[in-house]
Amino acid sequence: MKSEKIVADLSGASAPMALFVTGNGMPVPFGAAVGMADASINRPLTVDTPLRIASNTKTFVAAAMLRLWEQGEIDLDASIASVATPSLISLLQSGGYRTERITVRHLMAHSAGLYDHGDDPRFMQTVLAKPHHQWTREEQVRLSTRYAGPQSEPGTRFQYSDTGYILLGDIVERTTGQTLAAAVRKALRFEQRGLRSTWWEVLEQPPSDIEPRARQFFGDIDVTDIDATMDLYGGGGLVTSARDLAALTKDLFEGRVFDKPHTLVEMLRQGEHEGADTYRLGIAVGEVAGTACYSHAGFWGTVVYYAPQLAIAVSGFTTVRSARPELVSIIERALSDA
Repeated sequence: MKSEKIVADLSGASAPMALFVTGNGMPVPFGAAVGMADASINRPLTVDTPLRIASNTKTFVAAAMLRLWEQGEIDLDASIASVATPSLISLLQSGGYRTERITVRHLMAHSAGLYDHGDDPRFMQTVLAKPHHQWTREEQVRLSTRYAGPQSEPGTRFQYSDTGYILLGDIVERTTGQTLAAAVRKALRFEQRGLRSTWWEVLEQPPSDIEPRARQFFGDIDVTDIDATMDLYGGGGLVTSARDLAALTKDLFEGRVFDKPHTLVEMLRQGEHEGADTYRLGIAVGEVAGTACYSHAGFWGTVVYYAPQLAIAVSGFTTVRSARPELVSIIERALSDA
């Protein structure tokens, strides 16, 4: 991967960006950043600057669930009616969902037929109108059922849904008896990995001696201080840096997260439902210049890729959501040139 080309591409970016590359295919990890993490005080963005990564969290919630599966603590094909909080199940049933037919695996693969409350324009309008409202998991599931009913029969079609991962977060907590933050941290062994800039907002204290979070923008709106509970319970919630996200992704794909090699195989196995060719369990799949790549993006402006043939993990952050397509282009050009 040509570091000089990456630096040149980043230098011409329209918004602050950070990029970090690591993996067995990179003899020396490489990172670069441009722009300001906080322009009001001239604080530069670095590869160690933490940002809210939103849906990039889903990969690691799915990985934590798979760790519980390999330990015999959860059945991926169990009905969610048997493992989720009864009040959440009642909400879904009142919205027309046949919860006895929805499995944990369906939630992980986004094939449960659940409406995505997070993608409904009314949700973001409410969040922006009431930025300091403290959301509960139950409120968000209730919103989903109010916005719309079942989108398809369980297990038949891919339909991305934050609501499904909110339910997964609940199931992780009920299975482990811990908060979602504590359960994911333990399952994925954050401490052993030396992730210096990674924590779960609200549920954990930030690590000591790290950079402050970058300011993040949705259009012209500074969304840095919107209450984290709007995206906390499994669909999002993690704060991390470009360096840490690439390192954790590298460890996931290079065999240092799961105890058994078969668990990663299970995570990446294609389902039988419509659209399963683009998304596995908590991770998207596609091609970049003819090379198979696994990836995931986060709403506010984050993305990570792993290219197995190259043994390279690359993560990219931008502080401006609208610049994410530009960031993706920079990363995909870098992977194409590798």
